[in-house]
Amino acid sequence: MLAALLLALALAMDAFAVALTQGARFRPALGAGLAIALTFGGFQAAMPLAGWGIGAAAFSYIAALDHWIAFGLLTFLGLRMLSASEDHEVGESARALSGQALLLAGLATSIDALAAGFTLPALEVQPLAVAGLIGLVTFALSWAGVWLGRIAGDRWGAWAERAGGVILVGLGCKILAEHTGYL
Repeated sequence: MLAALLLALALAMDAFAVALTQGARFRPALGAGLAIALTFGGFQAAMPLAGWGIGAAAFSYIAALDHWIAFGLLTFLGLRMLSASEDHEVGESARALSGQALLLAGLATSIDALAAGFTLPALEVQPLAVAGLIGLVTFALSWAGVWLGRIAGDRWGAWAERAGGVILVGLGCKILAEHTGYL
């Protein structure tokens, strides 16, 4: 079960970074913060089950593309966050994650969980229990990230968004490098 908890913590880190950025930058109300945490937790719980369900037969096809998908989505979202932080600096209003952008962020931060789903049988754990744990840990850390970000407030908002953008681009590059043999 320790392996499952460590997996859950590792998979939740990028969602935590995005939630922290959103909290610092936009100080979302209770409902919006809950939407962020539920979206990230829900995607993180569903994606390992999807990976587990697809199974070993499709693994070679997914494994050939998952790193490119993760790289593309995380880089897009990270560059968008960096651009929004620049807009904020010059006085333009950036948008908080909601609707379609929130769903894209949920998907982008959970691509690794899809690949992790293929490894669930190797952990000798119940896939439903592990997916639930991953979702719960991600929800809790995302919720905490939003509220820690709210405490940071405007002082760190643009910097937190830049850091979140750089982290997301870095995560995308790391995934790509690992899967293409450069790490």
